[in-house]
Amino acid sequence: MRATASITIASEAGSRKRPGYAKRDIGGIGVAVMERDAAVAEVVDAMSTGGHVKLAFCNANLVNVAAGNAALQRSLATFLVLADGIGVDLGSWLLYGKPFPANLNGTDFFPSLFAEVRRPLRIALLGGRPGVANRAVARLTQRYPEHHFSVVSHGYFTAEEEPLLLDGLKADRPDLLLVAMGNPIQERFIADKLGPQHCSVAAGVGALFDFFADEVQRAPELVRKLRLEWMFRLWLEPRRLWRRYVLGNPAFLLRIARQYATGGRRSG
Repeated sequence: MRATASITIASEAGSRKRPGYAKRDIGGIGVAVMERDAAVAEVVDAMSTGGHVKLAFCNANLVNVAAGNAALQRSLATFLVLADGIGVDLGSWLLYGKPFPANLNGTDFFPSLFAEVRRPLRIALLGGRPGVANRAVARLTQRYPEHHFSVVSHGYFTAEEEPLLLDGLKADRPDLLLVAMGNPIQERFIADKLGPQHCSVAAGVGALFDFFADEVQRAPELVRKLRLEWMFRLWLEPRRLWRRYVLGNPAFLLRIARQYATGGRRSG
């Protein structure tokens, strides 16, 4: 993870609108063509101006999950979708002749954001197994004491509890809400349930709380540099992840090959 200068969130009066960004269609999902600093700037801008950004990280699994699900693809069209992992880079190589400018996985993106933003942020965690978010908050608070971390709920709240949960978010309106429910539940929840009244940025983060809580080991740095962290995760949790990777990766490549063959390439 490369070091960058610290970021001070600008006041609303001092903010300015940045130009839009290009997208590449990867399996029906419009993925932003962005350097890491530009993605950070989009998130910081929403937090500084009281705006609202729905954020997703697109890997091969999300493409597979969204395949044939027109409603989910329409929802994701309203998100800032960042490129996550070697799969979408391979898809971009095949379809557009070049990879994405940066690998923007949430496991690295958010820790660097927390370290760089100077103004204290209010960051809320929603989802995960009972107790995991609490342990994640305890470790995050130790590591980034300048920010305030809180737990909204684990991911097993009932339909009856949901209105109270959403009312609490309205009252608190955190700068950043991390939603860890897995694909596609977290993206549907963000799209259907959350708006500007609930938070500035709502991000679907999958298993991120497990990493924050040190309950799942990150791959060694060399493995990450080689873009093979998915193999390390499969080795750690074969029973849980074999369908996602052993079956999912070939299915993803087949979808990209079919998209290439049918000329389904478009960018904006």
